[in-house]
Amino acid sequence: MRADLLAQLQRMQQCRLALVTGSAGYGKTTLLAQWRQACLKAGAEVAWLSLTADDKGYVDFCTALFAAMQRGGLPVEMDLPLENASAAALDASVAAIVEAAVDLPKDLYLLIDDYHHVEAPLAHKFMQKLLDQGPGNLHLVIASRVTPPLGLSRLRMMDQIVEVDSAGLPFDLAETRAFVDENLGPGKVNADELALIHELTSGWPSCIQLIVIMLKNRPETRAVLEDLVWRSSDLQTYLSEEVMAHLPADLSAFAEALSIFRRFNAPLARFVTEDAQAADLLKRMEDENLLIIRVDSDDRLSWFRFHPLFGEFLATRLARREPESVRELHRRASRWFADQGFLAEAVRHASAAEDVEFAASVIERAAPATWNLEYLGPTLNLLEHLPEETLFRHPRLLFIACLAVALTTRPAKAKAWLVALEAGAQSIHPEVARSLPLIHAAIAFQHDDTQRMIELLEPHRDASLENPFLQYMLLASLCSAYTAAGRYAEAKRLFDTHPVPPADEDNDMALVAQATRISVALLEGNVRETERVGSALLTRSVQSVGRHSISANICASVLADAYYELDRIDDARETIANRRGLLQSSGPDMLIRASLCRARLDLLQESPDAALSFLQRQIAHMRSMRQVRAVTHLLAEQVKVLLLKGDRTQARETFASLEEIAQAHPAEQGFKAEIPAFAALAKARLLRDEQPEEALRALQITRSHAEAFGRGRLAALADLLSAIIFADLKQTDDALVCLVRAVEAAHRLGLVRTFVDEGAPAGKLLARMVRERKFDGVTLQHATEIIDKFPDSAVTDGPMRRSSNSKLQPVLTQREVEILGLVAQAMSNKRIALTLNITLETVKWNLRNIFMKLGVSSRYDAMVWARKHELIE
Repeated sequence: MRADLLAQLQRMQQCRLALVTGSAGYGKTTLLAQWRQACLKAGAEVAWLSLTADDKGYVDFCTALFAAMQRGGLPVEMDLPLENASAAALDASVAAIVEAAVDLPKDLYLLIDDYHHVEAPLAHKFMQKLLDQGPGNLHLVIASRVTPPLGLSRLRMMDQIVEVDSAGLPFDLAETRAFVDENLGPGKVNADELALIHELTSGWPSCIQLIVIMLKNRPETRAVLEDLVWRSSDLQTYLSEEVMAHLPADLSAFAEALSIFRRFNAPLARFVTEDAQAADLLKRMEDENLLIIRVDSDDRLSWFRFHPLFGEFLATRLARREPESVRELHRRASRWFADQGFLAEAVRHASAAEDVEFAASVIERAAPATWNLEYLGPTLNLLEHLPEETLFRHPRLLFIACLAVALTTRPAKAKAWLVALEAGAQSIHPEVARSLPLIHAAIAFQHDDTQRMIELLEPHRDASLENPFLQYMLLASLCSAYTAAGRYAEAKRLFDTHPVPPADEDNDMALVAQATRISVALLEGNVRETERVGSALLTRSVQSVGRHSISANICASVLADAYYELDRIDDARETIANRRGLLQSSGPDMLIRASLCRARLDLLQESPDAALSFLQRQIAHMRSMRQVRAVTHLLAEQVKVLLLKGDRTQARETFASLEEIAQAHPAEQGFKAEIPAFAALAKARLLRDEQPEEALRALQITRSHAEAFGRGRLAALADLLSAIIFADLKQTDDALVCLVRAVEAAHRLGLVRTFVDEGAPAGKLLARMVRERKFDGVTLQHATEIIDKFPDSAVTDGPMRRSSNSKLQPVLTQREVEILGLVAQAMSNKRIALTLNITLETVKWNLRNIFMKLGVSSRYDAMVWARKHELIE
């Protein structure tokens, strides 16, 4: 059900016209069919007319229209119209319809599908008169691939039109999920696959349907989903028959030429195709909804892009038919982009044209102030085609190349090139030469050498660089280094003394710096603050520089960790879904956060074996990248899962590998100081039952590290595990001291899963301390809230007897019950807001309250609870 769109169409009760326009396969007919059902349920009369190419003439159109009206209950009688009907005859036909509608005691909705088939000017004139003269109870609903030539401006001025266009027709992620689950069954595709499907299709309903059919017929194709979509013969046939077959030859050739671009505009199209009518052709493409999307831009030009699948389809056709022309198009495009100052796109197209010398010269002559992170991809692609001797002849290109490989987990290559760069430093722009410590720091960052980063960057902390890219890189790098060293106040002060001006807030490297800033709160353990600031920054990063940008990935890794800790499991899974770069080629801290979050979600939502399998793959990958700290974290997590599974033998073998790493790094600084601390944590888990005293000594190592580096969440975990061991040893006072300290930290920082993930030992200890009134005030309140997050079996040894404020006795408000009812209809938060006429934030706030009251972490669990207690159907 297209609930959002149907809510928009509800305004039709006061309007003359609803116009639904969009490309083939975007669900226009389905939407009209759903609206027809809504009208019939409301007691209105409905007439439906589906047009074909045979109805393009005036007579054929009117004949079909009159027949549809009669079927819909409008007793209209008139003579058969003529192709050359006079104005008087046309007026008479309209008058007959108006008179019949006036006498109708109900509203009449006339739904006309595929109106783009109508070509006769007289037919459009007829419809215009019907719109102008129709009574208040006659409502027209038109679906078309193109905007019909009707006078819409006046209707807009009078607020007498509801418009749904190609921007509103695609599925959002929630609708994609609902559609896939309905057709394949809930849980048949995981969150990564679902996000990939949505991203590949951009919510294009017909394409999603094709994918669902393929997955239903050939489930094994899930493993090659991305390649399967691009090469699907069904998709190729659909695009050929439903889109390309209707295009004139000149428009088809023009579209194919533009398929090489990620975005395009009229001047670019005119230059590359050498077609003086390029602007008119672009307008025709937009008017005909040719799977073309208008892209927002900072300048006054209108930029466009094709739907990704359609663009790939066109590019494949072009390359198959005219391979040589493709290279020439790329060559011309590189010149145009270079002349306009679009460095990244100029380099990308020059590389595609195999014109590497021109690509190198573009970077060489570009002003440093124009650099941004978007250059990394084209630069790396260029480097694959560029001989090193050519690279070394272009010092500025060599500088960017060093930055690119240093920032993308290839520090060894960066280090080798840096030698050549420093040998010719006198030929580089002075500001670039002064920025060489940034490359050294980027290499040190990949090696987790925090102290080296501080030594390199601190002398330049207050330097003012003209190049914003380098300025914000310095800010982000030093913030990361200070944070790793536990120097949070200094990390925050960097942004007080070097604030990001409003004009630069959406600069890609400035966004990276701001994303690094929110990681400060996370490492301190303050997940509430992380979630508050991080969610807004992630949204801004996606809107400004894209979902797979570096800043968006940093935000996603931080925010997913915070969501998981807050027990917002669905949000955590969705945040990291289909972010392959996070798990493969990120900086060390991002890799660790994303990998641990993914493993914990697999454990929670799938099985211990699924989590262990993922951890094993990631450990092998981290070892190949020589990310020793990341290996430490994942081995410690593996020990935890193996113990949960009851496999102590394998847990001991895993710990042996972990202990070997810890012994090789006994006295590290910065981030690497985590290595012995997390090895000690794993040791405490392993020895808790067999050698509790040794386990407590290991936990003291972990806690000392947490205190020294200000890691609040780690300190709370060490206290919690210590409390459990003290309780097992019957040392109640010691257990209470540690537990109170842990719960106080949890209240201050917003910790939940730190406790819940420790299972029954933590749950039963907390419940016992609450029953014995060992807590009071806010500590008691937060302890009770945490207890309600545990499964019942994890907090009691016998029959369930929970206090009156437990999750077994929640009281939901009427609004909360209404929201749960709409959740049960698979509505997104946005749909719920529209349906109840409340804000999106109000919906989210109510859902958070529902989750807290019911002690659940997902919309599905809340819905199941409400159905079980007969609050909703």
